[in-house]
Amino acid sequence: MKRIAILTGGGDAPGLNAVIRAVVKTAANQYNCEVMGVKDGFDGFLGDYGIFPLDQAAVRGILPRGGTILGSANRGNPFARKVIRSGREVVEDVSQKIKDNINDLKLDALIVVGGDGTLRIARELFPLGVPVIGVPKTIDNDIGGTECTFGFDTALNIATDALDRLHTTAEAHHRVMVLELMGRDAGFIALSAGMAGGADVILIPEIPFTMEYINEKIMNRTKRGTHFSIVAVAEGAKRQGGEIVVSRMGDEVYTPRLGGIGVRVADEITRLTKIESRVIILGHLQRGGSPTAFDRDLATRFGAAAVRLAASGGFGRMVALQQEKIVDISLDDALAIPKRVDINGDMVLSARGLGISFGDGPSY
Repeated sequence: MKRIAILTGGGDAPGLNAVIRAVVKTAANQYNCEVMGVKDGFDGFLGDYGIFPLDQAAVRGILPRGGTILGSANRGNPFARKVIRSGREVVEDVSQKIKDNINDLKLDALIVVGGDGTLRIARELFPLGVPVIGVPKTIDNDIGGTECTFGFDTALNIATDALDRLHTTAEAHHRVMVLELMGRDAGFIALSAGMAGGADVILIPEIPFTMEYINEKIMNRTKRGTHFSIVAVAEGAKRQGGEIVVSRMGDEVYTPRLGGIGVRVADEITRLTKIESRVIILGHLQRGGSPTAFDRDLATRFGAAAVRLAASGGFGRMVALQQEKIVDISLDDALAIPKRVDINGDMVLSARGLGISFGDGPSY
């Protein structure tokens, strides 16, 4: 193994730089192997200056930094890329160009760090002969085959801190505070932060809700003399029989942009209970800043394991955390079934036992 490359795709997550650092240092120290950095996801293979050498000096001091020194792109699908031809916008498949550039660079492996979308691209490139290794990254924690993805713990801590801060102002003004959190189709951030931050109502995509039960919970608290409530709502939460709320529709290239459910829930609470409500959309604050110690550690272990997997020829596979050990599984297995909150699992049962409402029925 003489030369490998690494790219980071999809939405950024705290811990990406820790992976890059671990890949560079492990490749150099253990295998005397050169590492190339790919700028802005797969887009780096399509430009004239998208590939550059990464040595140990280049990764010095990046361990605690958020973001990614390589840049990222969550719209860089080489199998469906929007380009302008003869003044018209068309969608083209440029995957062959990606493969040709990888061959020209004489890469022994391409380490792809990303979430569900980026890893699906890697899986599609593998049958074309691209020697890919996957590293799971997402604050949503929704990739199958791994108990946790780096970035999740940092996002969870930021969301929990926000809920802690909202308690004081909610109590002071006798308001309902609705905090909208990221997670797309998985409710892990809202559920875990809601539990850790003492939310009274938690709304997640896996459990469709009705306003009737949300308002019942809030009014029962008021009757008992508690004149404020905290609602944690995942961006992908939806009413029973309803659809997710989006701020921008998707198409054959771009996925829909979720957002707006928090405003709707807050407006309905105010209208139906006559209690003043406020909504806070935490948004990209959950992605930013320095990664937690857990995320740094996990990302570093993933990066080092990815290099070892590449050296052993384990292409078409992804590193994963299982029972506190770093293992590897096929990309097919990792992407077969997206990970979702177990609605009959310990977390949900514990929340219900505490009297937290999921908006799907009476609560204690």
